[in-house]
Amino acid sequence: MHGTDVRVLQDFLTKVGVKTTVDGQFGPTTTRRVRSWERKSSLKVDGRVTRQEAAILRGQVSSGGGALQGTGGVQPKAAAGEKATLGGDGLAVAPASAPPEVQQVIAAANAIVGKPYRYGGGHGNWEDSGYDCSGSESYALHGANLIDRPMDSTEFMSFGDAGQGTWITSYANSGHSYLVVAGLRFDTGWNDSNSSGPKWSAEMRPSDGYTVRHPEGL
Repeated sequence: MHGTDVRVLQDFLTKVGVKTTVDGQFGPTTTRRVRSWERKSSLKVDGRVTRQEAAILRGQVSSGGGALQGTGGVQPKAAAGEKATLGGDGLAVAPASAPPEVQQVIAAANAIVGKPYRYGGGHGNWEDSGYDCSGSESYALHGANLIDRPMDSTEFMSFGDAGQGTWITSYANSGHSYLVVAGLRFDTGWNDSNSSGPKWSAEMRPSDGYTVRHPEGL
């Protein structure tokens, strides 16, 4: 409730247009500022900063100060070709204008980047020591409440609506599945000798033989 992390939060809120005194104390005033930011970002308004919300706020700051100024509490539409960016830490940063669901999917995926690949991982519990391909995809989509239980790759073949999405696209066949979110691939392998666990990549993989689906409206 106090210290450096709170100071960073208060500074970030100010940078995205919710002016907050930087005193390192998470008191009633800061709670009200957090609630104001949540409301403007179309998030659950409770004054609590979750790990996913912290990632969304950081993404808004990275996309430019004052990201919410003048929006009237409505997320602006994305400019044509606007995409997520990949940081040096391997985490994705969503465009500030992306819908809340997209920012939440990216934040959830970021939370398991660096976890090892484990067959069946993520299917027994959301929080696991490792994740397989469909477990990783399930975790990311669950971050925005787009699914309510882990799904395997075969189930993802009938997920959502057919075709590529504007923001989120799922690629699945009977043996593998992965996501492309705001132009970045979230996957557990292919053409990367460093790690087979969940991670982001700006490089696309061949999609022949995959069923292409997307969440409704995204």
